[in-house]
Amino acid sequence: MILYIQAKPNSKKPGIEKISDTEWIVRLKSLPVEGKANEELIRRIAEELGTSPSRVQIQGGGKGRKKKILVDN
Repeated sequence: MILYIQAKPNSKKPGIEKISDTEWIVRLKSLPVEGKANEELIRRIAEELGTSPSRVQIQGGGKGRKKKILVDN
């Protein structure tokens, strides 16, 4: 499954807002420093989908706010 994510780091209210089945806005508590926000993003997506974080990979946009995520089922 491919997801298109808009990440919002350093958010006061972390959470996930689903725009559609494949487009989500994910608010993260972590700052975008040293990959902390990406780590939190992967954990949150895996938790939301009920899968292991090892099955979630960032395919594109690793350093930006708009990301393409691959989830292996």
